[in-house]
Amino acid sequence: MRAVIVERFGPLEEAVVKEVEAPTPGPKQVLIEARNVGVNFPDLLMITGAYQVRPELPFCPGMEVSGVVASVGEEVENISKGQRVAALVGQGAYAQQVLAPEASCYPIPEDISFEHAAALGLVYQTAHFALGERIHLSAGERVLVTGAAGGVGIAAIQLVKAYGGMAFAGVRRSEQEASVRAAGADHVVLLEGEDLYHGLKDQVHRITNGHGVDVVIDTVGGSVFDACLRALAWEGRMVVVGFACGEIPSVKVNYLLLKNLSIIGLHWADYPRREPQSVRRVQNDLYSLYRQKKICPQIMGVHKLEDFQAALEAIKAGRVQGKVLLAMD
Repeated sequence: MRAVIVERFGPLEEAVVKEVEAPTPGPKQVLIEARNVGVNFPDLLMITGAYQVRPELPFCPGMEVSGVVASVGEEVENISKGQRVAALVGQGAYAQQVLAPEASCYPIPEDISFEHAAALGLVYQTAHFALGERIHLSAGERVLVTGAAGGVGIAAIQLVKAYGGMAFAGVRRSEQEASVRAAGADHVVLLEGEDLYHGLKDQVHRITNGHGVDVVIDTVGGSVFDACLRALAWEGRMVVVGFACGEIPSVKVNYLLLKNLSIIGLHWADYPRREPQSVRRVQNDLYSLYRQKKICPQIMGVHKLEDFQAALEAIKAGRVQGKVLLAMD
């Protein structure tokens, strides 16, 4: 089978498509004939060696896949050969055949395509855990999403609206406004300018009559994080999802004290190991919301496996608006 293999950490050129032996499922494992694979920012970090956890070399990147079960190992009880499934895996999805634990496999409802099933994985899981398990969003709250045109951003906007919130989309370029509006954003604010530290607060206060936003979901970090702190209302909460700009911010905690603010971290990759039942519950909720037409992935492009570098380069450059997939057929 063909798979992307990383033999040493470094630039994207270090990852290449190779012919490798197909894996064999062991106990409680499932082998999936891949149809679509999600491309995500953490894949880029893993290849370059900048992810929180470094995989053992050599490895195949990729964290989400949809396809058909080719075979199952011993002790597999709820998944059968020929079944349509999506799976969330730590690595190994950039391949024609993907090995996954049974516990990480989710049957795909018949009215959901392979493309949408792959796209309803990591970014929607992340946004759901941010708003539900970490923030406990209430209806009517104002939520500012940074990096709003990206995968997690679009998912978060849709989920904010699905649960009765007001969505503020933070974008770096005005041409991204159409995609975030299509996702349901009520307001769009620019995360650029010579004085973003004051300018973002001014934008938000003009829209909210001086109230500020109740919640921030930050995927960017750096100066955007600093500006978002000032845009929070009294007793506001911020959940930190990532640092797409490459700069990890620091906090002067006296500012948290003055406004009774809360900053919360989210590392989704811990949940499949620590609380797999929560991941399954969230995935079922996402399928339900999709079937109610409250959420729907915005797929920007579908690439061949051999073009995975172009897909990752688009994410790295911030050109992706929504979701990018690989197609294995």
